[in-house]
Amino acid sequence: MAARKPTYDQLAELVQQQAAEIERLQGQVRTLQSRLEDLAQQLREAHRQTAPFRRRDSLKTPDAQKKKPGRPVGHPGACRPRPEVIDQEVEVPLPECPHCQGAVTGVQKREQFVEEIPPIRPVCVKVTTWTGTCARCGVIESRHPLQTSTASGAAGTHLGPRAQALAVLLSHHCGLTMGRVCRTLQDLCGLKLTRGGLAQLLQRAAKRVQPLWSNIVRQIRHSPAVFADETSWYVGEPKWWLWIFTTPTATLYRVERGRGSDVVHETLGSDFSGMLVSDCLSSYDPSAYRKHKCIAHHLRALKTQAAALEKRGLSSLELTLWKVPLQDVIDTWKRREELRPVAYASKVLQLYRGVESLLSRSPPEPEEQAFRDRMLRQRDHLLGCLGEPAAEPTNNRAERDLRPAVIDRKVSCGNRTVLGKRAWEVLRSVTTTLHKQGADLVDSLLDQMRLQAE
Repeated sequence: MAARKPTYDQLAELVQQQAAEIERLQGQVRTLQSRLEDLAQQLREAHRQTAPFRRRDSLKTPDAQKKKPGRPVGHPGACRPRPEVIDQEVEVPLPECPHCQGAVTGVQKREQFVEEIPPIRPVCVKVTTWTGTCARCGVIESRHPLQTSTASGAAGTHLGPRAQALAVLLSHHCGLTMGRVCRTLQDLCGLKLTRGGLAQLLQRAAKRVQPLWSNIVRQIRHSPAVFADETSWYVGEPKWWLWIFTTPTATLYRVERGRGSDVVHETLGSDFSGMLVSDCLSSYDPSAYRKHKCIAHHLRALKTQAAALEKRGLSSLELTLWKVPLQDVIDTWKRREELRPVAYASKVLQLYRGVESLLSRSPPEPEEQAFRDRMLRQRDHLLGCLGEPAAEPTNNRAERDLRPAVIDRKVSCGNRTVLGKRAWEVLRSVTTTLHKQGADLVDSLLDQMRLQAE
């Protein structure tokens, strides 16, 4: 008996079922392809040089938006200034043509100032000291300003205080590696030094400049505004953190194993009365200090949420409304010297009311809600910079001071030992602070390197 042929309705239903199944499978394929692209991107990121610390491509500024190299149009010109002291004068006459020995007419004088470095040769001083016994003080010894150690015998050849200060300068201000510091001292000054000897020199120098480091801590704690940031670090292994606390005149580096609020409290102390400017890391929140959160970080978060909405084919009026007052905070802070006190206070009050109005809204999209929740968490710290003249709208000051340390991390991958990290944080803090204060680094460190200073 022949099988019955399917009806038109049965065929149509079968086609619909197969079409639905095809659509479901195509959706799975798209999801898997997207996942595959993400995994491939992660694999590429992991195998690129310095992948753990390299900035992601999505965060880089597009080429079309990058600033043009060089100074802005109309900036004052720059040239090498004329030396204030002339050590030697040389006159080169022109009595005749140097080529054919013919007569020369229309001779005009032309002056130049040439700054040259004479050949550098280390000065070796043999220092003989004496020891003895005092009936009142016990064993005593004589000392000379050039001494940096009491070691003698096989270890009796030392680098003087200026040479040691120069080594600190090259290592922690110029950012040279251990090997390049040794090579530079030998090529330019004729001083022989090994990497191990340099490491020990820097550790001793860190102990000797400890009073300067303690003074930096006091400066930070008594500043009206402190800018803080942190980044990952190595001390023989990962999971260490480099903290920075900076002001216009002082910078303090700390390398700690933790990333918690205890580091902030230990650094600033319980009596800190200034304003802490930082990003939105939760480690800064528990402390009861006055705070301001970086506007640039808020704007970047806003941009991220707006891009997520655009991927879904949507635009957001809510995020645009948030962008206006955030940028207005930066503009108002820049114009604070131009505005009269009454006008400035009126503008600040207007910004507070605008922010409160936006916080009271209930946006429909998840991305808009996420940004509104971020602003709610930082409600008390959104406009802090407008009430403290020493504060700034962004945390760029800390990020700029952190950048040289990040470059060091790319070159050396941090420190190998706890002693090395202690020497690094002390010497980097001291050299950076002295440079900010306009001091001569070598002369400022000279007395600290002397044995007489102990």
